[in-house]
Amino acid sequence: MAADNGANKGETIAPEKLLPFCEDFTSTEEYVDSLLDFVGTDEMLRTLCGGVHILDFFTSEPSLYSKIMPQDWRDFFAQHDVMNLLDLFMRDNLDEFSQSGSDSATSWKNGPSPPQALLDYLRIVRRHLLTRIPGGSQCSRNRAMKPTQKLARHVAVGMNVKKVHEVGLFASYLDRLTNDFAESKGEPISHLVDFGSGQNYLGRALASEPYNKNIVAIESKQANAERARDFDVMARLAVKDKVLRNKKAWREGKEGPGTGVLSKPVVPVNLPTPPESSADESSEGTKEAPEVETPTTGTGKIQYVDHRIQDGNLGDVIERIPGSSENKNLMVMSLHSCGNLVHHGLRSLILNNDVKAVAMVGCCYNLVTERLGPATYKLPELRPQAHPRLERLGRACDPNGFPMSVRLCNYYNDKDPNNSEKGVRLNITSRMMAVQAPSNWGPDDSENFFTRHFYRALLQRIFLDRGVVGPPTPDCVGGTSPAGHSSGGTPIVIGSLRKGCYENFVSYVRGALAKLTADPERGDLFTDKMGDITDEEINQYYEEYKPRKKELSVIWSLMAFSAGVIEATIVVDRWLWLKEQNEVQEAWVEPVFDYKLSPRNLVVVGLKK
Repeated sequence: MAADNGANKGETIAPEKLLPFCEDFTSTEEYVDSLLDFVGTDEMLRTLCGGVHILDFFTSEPSLYSKIMPQDWRDFFAQHDVMNLLDLFMRDNLDEFSQSGSDSATSWKNGPSPPQALLDYLRIVRRHLLTRIPGGSQCSRNRAMKPTQKLARHVAVGMNVKKVHEVGLFASYLDRLTNDFAESKGEPISHLVDFGSGQNYLGRALASEPYNKNIVAIESKQANAERARDFDVMARLAVKDKVLRNKKAWREGKEGPGTGVLSKPVVPVNLPTPPESSADESSEGTKEAPEVETPTTGTGKIQYVDHRIQDGNLGDVIERIPGSSENKNLMVMSLHSCGNLVHHGLRSLILNNDVKAVAMVGCCYNLVTERLGPATYKLPELRPQAHPRLERLGRACDPNGFPMSVRLCNYYNDKDPNNSEKGVRLNITSRMMAVQAPSNWGPDDSENFFTRHFYRALLQRIFLDRGVVGPPTPDCVGGTSPAGHSSGGTPIVIGSLRKGCYENFVSYVRGALAKLTADPERGDLFTDKMGDITDEEINQYYEEYKPRKKELSVIWSLMAFSAGVIEATIVVDRWLWLKEQNEVQEAWVEPVFDYKLSPRNLVVVGLKK
């Protein structure tokens, strides 16, 4: 275990707990075993996380709500406000209820007490969620982190409060991690490689004072790289191109862009720095967004590399680093890399001799592909009608997809006599739900979410009644689009609508139809099937189904709450893969951001032997 004053050469620098699991478990292995059994065998979890799509809510007969929810759960939910139920799911102390559940009390929140089976389910979900509070007593590195990390004002250009919080804390985290690595290994990290740098907010902070790191920013989109260079100029990372022109010819229009122009290349210059912190150390327990400070100077360097990431082989990138004939000590990092980019980043530790460490924060689990084909979408009893294109996609396997680890690929549920398949499979509906942050939902947020989902699900019912989509049947594949598939398997993506469309259901339907009828490929279909619908008909649907909005809200809340276990499974799989590699000496997972500002706050770290 690392001492508080830093690691000695050869010592471990990992936190005391390699995974941030709850205190109910005595060891990492006990937690992983329990997590896999829960994900692999619990029918309620499998149903709520991947077994149901919200678009099917009003198109199924009998209703999904009555199919999924036990009668005593439905009776309980009917007597309580949704916000109180959200508190029960995620925040209330369940120890206040005895193991006998509703038999121990006559009421809760002026209504009936929760059924025992519901309490049992909530407890087991909570037990398997990963702890999301950064710092604390997990390791000396996090204990040393201040509650706010200051960024120079010019370095923070272009960032919102959330991005400043993430970049400030992660830059500080990576600085301490690289310093610990250097002390432990006896050699420094020479370059930090940003895996999909975007507009390079993180790299710009790390190249600045007080960190002064050498950054290799990998980005394949030219627009992002150009914007990043503009920000570099604002941050005093680089000087603006000087353009020399014949002024007389320019005024007369005889000299245009690119004609007789002499440009001075962008060159590295000194960077800004924040002043020394005067923050009160006694405020270490508070959670605030990082401050922005006035700059001075620094010495970091940034190199942009145009490279499309398709796997973890960075040979082409490493060759372009100056002095690449010498041995480099690279750390691959990412701040919210989407989908499989995290998998590629982790594999770079094994595929490249010069990569000595990785520290990856992932997001967008819905963009992860599936390794174990055929892809699983919904439980058989809840699946809508088959669609040929989806079946073709379902048969595809991606070796770079989920799961990464042998442990999850070989997992076998021996408790189900009808199960003949090995491996943990998470369909796209479950992975999409895993990016929700229900603990952050307030009354206004929740009402907006519920209203939008209610409107979309009800519009799907109109599509069904008017023949735009087919009815659900037991033998279909569906729910494979991040925007949602119809009951009949036809992808109907509406996308974003202007704010005014959500004022009422009639406005929503009119706004959606305006987009759909303008579609060059399918517009005629929607015009033919939906063109004559009146506002009165639309409002009749609303009035008929309005009493069931609460049922949809309860299901959505339970789905989002339960999907925290899906996120834990994905993150644990990445950690297990690192632990399985002979080349890896240490691997761990820990939270690095305030969950309220940045819910995808788990970093996966691996160090090479």
